[in-house]
Order: sequence, then C-alpha cells, then structure tokens
Amino acid sequence: MSQTCAICGKGKVMGGRITRRGMAKKKGGIGTHVVKDVKRVFSPNLQTVHVKVAGTNCRIKACVACIRSGKIVKA
Repeated sequence: MSQTCAICGKGKVMGGRITRRGMAKKKGGIGTHVVKDVKRVFSPNLQTVHVKVAGTNCRIKACVACIRSGKIVKA
C-alpha cells in the first residue's frame, strides 16, 4: 500500500538535515559552517482505520489530522 492518506492525499515529503560545526560569532567564534547535508524523507502519521463508506465497512489509511478533524466516520 502507498504511504498516502486516502482522504486528503498527504504523502511523503523530501527534505534535509543540515549538520553545522564551529562556535557562533556572538560567542566569540568565527561562525558556524555546514559540514554535512543529508537528504531524508518526512513521512505522514498514517493509521489504518475502519470506516463506513456508502453503508459498507472497509479499512483505509488516513492521516491523524483527518481523523482528529472528523472527516471520517468510524465503523
């Protein structure tokens, strides 16, 4: 199954994590410098829930934001 919400379509997002080294200028150093830039993936908080769709019960993957906001009716 894909890592996307069945309600709003929220999915994985690419991002990065930057590692810096050195002492900040305001602390008396020469400033921080970027030494590593690592690509990473931010995943949505998906939960498998039982919902009612057109009078029948089925399972979908929904993000927690949709579950909390009441966009689905649990079975």
